[in-house]
Amino acid sequence: MERKLVIYNTLKRFKEAFEPLHAPHVGMYVCGPTVYGDPHLGHTRPTVTFDVLFRYLQHMGYKVRYVRNITDVGHLEHDADDGEDKIAKKARLEQLEPMEVAQYYTRRFNEAMAKLNVLPPSIEPHATGHIIEQQALVQQILDNGYAYVSNGSVYFDIEKYNEDFKYGILSGRTLENIKDASRDLAGVGEKKNQADFALWKKAQPEHIMRWPSPWSDGFPGWHCECTAMGRKYLGETFDIHGGGMDLIFPHHECEIAQAQASMGHQAVRYWLHNNMITINGKKMGKSLGNFITLDELFNGSHKDAEGNEMLAQPYSPMTIRFFILQAHYRSTLDFSNEALIAAEKGLQRLMEAYARLQKLTASDTSTVDVKALRDNCEDAMCDDLNTPIVISYLFEAVKAINSVAAGDDKISAADLAELKDVFKVMVEDVLGLSAPEEMSASNGNTDAYRKAVDLLLEIRKEAKAKKDWATSDKIRNQLAEYGFNIKDTKDGVEWSL
Repeated sequence: MERKLVIYNTLKRFKEAFEPLHAPHVGMYVCGPTVYGDPHLGHTRPTVTFDVLFRYLQHMGYKVRYVRNITDVGHLEHDADDGEDKIAKKARLEQLEPMEVAQYYTRRFNEAMAKLNVLPPSIEPHATGHIIEQQALVQQILDNGYAYVSNGSVYFDIEKYNEDFKYGILSGRTLENIKDASRDLAGVGEKKNQADFALWKKAQPEHIMRWPSPWSDGFPGWHCECTAMGRKYLGETFDIHGGGMDLIFPHHECEIAQAQASMGHQAVRYWLHNNMITINGKKMGKSLGNFITLDELFNGSHKDAEGNEMLAQPYSPMTIRFFILQAHYRSTLDFSNEALIAAEKGLQRLMEAYARLQKLTASDTSTVDVKALRDNCEDAMCDDLNTPIVISYLFEAVKAINSVAAGDDKISAADLAELKDVFKVMVEDVLGLSAPEEMSASNGNTDAYRKAVDLLLEIRKEAKAKKDWATSDKIRNQLAEYGFNIKDTKDGVEWSL
């Protein structure tokens, strides 16, 4: 049965079947980080969401060109046309070159994403590497009459654009709403309209990130890079543009305006947006000062503004990934220690069953039904990437695995092969999950620890064979005291931390 992927298109505000422009090729652009600080939990939602989409499209047989940018210039402090460049400010405070800051935090971001098992994009373009393309975009918009030069800066003329197109089609805002909300923006003296946004900003004398242009020595506006780089690598029309819901306005709205003003048509066919990770009901982010970095999550140390520890324990990268996948990408996800601890236990149960599955012995017949698992999981993924439903189906299969392992049920060779393949495809290939390290040893001798536990369990096995229950129980109880879970099955003993 040929399945169709159905996804929620923010532009249309409903779910629709995904039909690539040039099947089997798919072009996908996702807004990446502004690299002026360590990656935090809020960054993981879009990267994991679109990593799963990338993986599933490839699983369906599509050849995906996935572009995820690095913003290393032009993103000003207040996400508008006001304040200092975020990277330039960080460089000034740390007495570094801006490119040192960008390079360092780009590397930190990619290292953290690798730990989360996020696949690298096909292309990772930097804004500073595409100044010429952004200048060409600005010139096109000027030539078409939708921008104007003011004191060396270039601004997008929203009222002129709104006469021919409609500004606000993605966010649902009207021009009057936008004008009312922007009356307090600084720098309005240079603009025809307070809501006009910068395409090119003239650099002040102290601003060290600058490039020559026909209008001034300056730098591109934040919104230009994605329009210019998306067009360069994916063409004038491409399939998917993704990002967090916080980017719908103004960033993605401005991208739509720039594309139509420069080319006369919308560039993107499907707009996808993930919802936010919140903490106490508020969006988590650097600008709000309530974020938790991934390093802090991995090592278990983070203090709030009052100096109170916020993390009950360290959490593995796979626990973080599983935590995100347990909620649908368009729903809010609220951070709490309780939720992460529950995710850790759920992941452990799933991965233990997956390991147990590899050791099952086939019988002549099956007393468990696993035939519908693949179709159920595929149907859930095709329904707007419904990962929590996929996980629920996998946990139903976990019950069958554990029942067979305990000797209460049987599974045939054909069903066992099918179950192994579905788990491999869904757990590893699509959800991108892998078993977290069973132990962490600072000296790198993890393998030695495993061998030591296996040796103790072998001694326990010998003790049980001799009916030396005192020694057998002592080994089991002592290991349990040290944090090891020992489980006796019909095929032998299993252990986990």
